[in-house]
Amino acid sequence: MSGVRIEKEGRLAVLRLDKARGNAIDEPLAVALAEAAAELAQDDSVYGVLLASAHPKLFCPGLDLVALAEYDRAAMERFMTAFGVTVWALYGLAKPVVAAVSGAAVAGGCILALCADYRVLRRGAPIGLNEVKLGVPLPWSVTRLLRASVPPQAFARIALLGRNFADEEALGAGLADELAESEGFEAACRARLQEFMDKDPRALATTKAWLREGVLAEMMAHERERLPAFLDGWFAPSTQERIRATVASLRARS
Repeated sequence: MSGVRIEKEGRLAVLRLDKARGNAIDEPLAVALAEAAAELAQDDSVYGVLLASAHPKLFCPGLDLVALAEYDRAAMERFMTAFGVTVWALYGLAKPVVAAVSGAAVAGGCILALCADYRVLRRGAPIGLNEVKLGVPLPWSVTRLLRASVPPQAFARIALLGRNFADEEALGAGLADELAESEGFEAACRARLQEFMDKDPRALATTKAWLREGVLAEMMAHERERLPAFLDGWFAPSTQERIRATVASLRARS
């Protein structure tokens, strides 16, 4: 799988992001994540999933703008459709999922983290949805995901102002459930996942499915009809100018 690997350790599986450009999301990575989630869903030997990065101080910086800047509208529509499937697959996974947010989780990275049942954030790591700053709306499925994940009083700061959050502020906004220090970070995440895995798997899976089925149904029912509005925003001249400037900055740093 491109940019993703599954590491099985007894009943626990680590879904590990390991891609160039810091795990930035392109179409191959989106497809690989959806395929990995489907594989884990069918594996009866897996009782819990840790969504983690191969980089100790990096999670996912969002979409791979260097790659996506070259996409025309048809290619971008194909990518966003694939990314929607990824969100549904991760959010709908019946097994407990803990996100080990070891570093920056912004935009698409924050979306991946929101798909988990529980998010452990490394102290000092930023998390947030900054799409509005780029000039694009949040995708439809992401708005449903956000509404189901954070308190309503945080919507404006997260979605409309596009702020990044860290430490206790991230906890208060609902983007993180727990903070952990760099030392022993992944061990702390595994310990929290083990707490979920100690529960009866059938009871947990059924309860999780009932909690999430309405959100999933709403995502799937309207994503395609709302996608043109996202694409209009993405290909607006002002947004394309921001994307080109961001890509130029990224290339200058590499």
